[in-house]
Amino acid sequence: MLDLESLTPGITYLVLSTVIFLVGIIVTFWVHNQYHLSMIVPESKLQSSPNLPLISIIIPARNEARNIQRCLAALESQTYPNLEVIVVDDRSTDATPKILAEFVSAKQTQGGTSPVFRIVQGTDLPTGWAGKPHALVQGYAVAQGDWLCFIDADTFASPNLITSTFQAARSLEADLLSILTYQELITFWESVILPVVFTALSVGFPADRVNDPDKPDAIANGQFILIRRSVYQAVGGHQAVRSEIAEDRALAALVKGNGYKLVVGDGRDLARTRMYTSLPEIWEGWTKNIFLGLQDRLWLLALGGLVGLTGALALPLWTILSLSWAISSGSWIAYLAAAQSIILWIYLLFKRVQASRAMDISAWYAFSLPLGALVFTLMMFTSAYRVLSGKGVTWRGRTYP
Repeated sequence: MLDLESLTPGITYLVLSTVIFLVGIIVTFWVHNQYHLSMIVPESKLQSSPNLPLISIIIPARNEARNIQRCLAALESQTYPNLEVIVVDDRSTDATPKILAEFVSAKQTQGGTSPVFRIVQGTDLPTGWAGKPHALVQGYAVAQGDWLCFIDADTFASPNLITSTFQAARSLEADLLSILTYQELITFWESVILPVVFTALSVGFPADRVNDPDKPDAIANGQFILIRRSVYQAVGGHQAVRSEIAEDRALAALVKGNGYKLVVGDGRDLARTRMYTSLPEIWEGWTKNIFLGLQDRLWLLALGGLVGLTGALALPLWTILSLSWAISSGSWIAYLAAAQSIILWIYLLFKRVQASRAMDISAWYAFSLPLGALVFTLMMFTSAYRVLSGKGVTWRGRTYP
């Protein structure tokens, strides 16, 4: 005869396990199906067109000795014929100024007319300004182009980047075009953490909603933004977002909020970016961005924290408890709960393998999800704590409240 009283705790655990299993399957499917970027910016060659407008490329550079040479060399090879490249040396303390001077000197020695490279020596940061908006405003002040193109120093262009994005912006009648670039993930920590971050961003800012003029969602990738000068001036440019750490999102919100056309496209065939190369760099970079970029979406921060802790701690603990119980007791209830946890892990790992392959990293990094989710969650909490406590966030030797 069954002892129903002794089965009650097991049944309760099974019910809870079943709820976790079903919710886990649904959330895993939903999270990994938010990246629906139907807008792809293809690589294209220049179509014959008279009177091509001047495009001013503006690059903020603060302590970018590792990247700036590669960035400029890639821009030197652009097929678009009417360019100027303005690099704002934002008070660098490393070898950036020396590299810039040598590059421009070599360019002048070689001759040629396009693109023209100009170096702007950045001034001290005024009170109330974040570093990047201040650098970009200084570049804009000397730019002559009808279009402005903001490119980060850690972004490396294919030869047809400007041609392809300009032709796409023109055909789409876009006022601001931003692309998602190919992310170079080389070291262990890059491959563990950044795929989790990118998945989270796709949940928070689905690109197709950003491209829908009837939806309020707005974001741009500061690694590459192409904007009409007239629109930039009309919305107040970077001066209007001078205190914003996530200035790219703030500028995109201004553009879309004022009725101009914002387009975000997949440009992974057009440019490559290597954001960070070590755990300390990743930590500083994302603790700078996460909370300040999502202050108006606290629900998203809460959801990210919940999902992150679940992936890092709750799911592994659930599996360990279920398997331990099954092995020690031989109970069919325990085996069923263990089977649920294993099935969910298989499905989750399948989705992470797909994500890893999409980012051209080893599929084995799918198994690092608990570690990546834990670090991502800690970065979120640290970012929120530093801002709310008044300690501020630090980036490139500067601290922002």
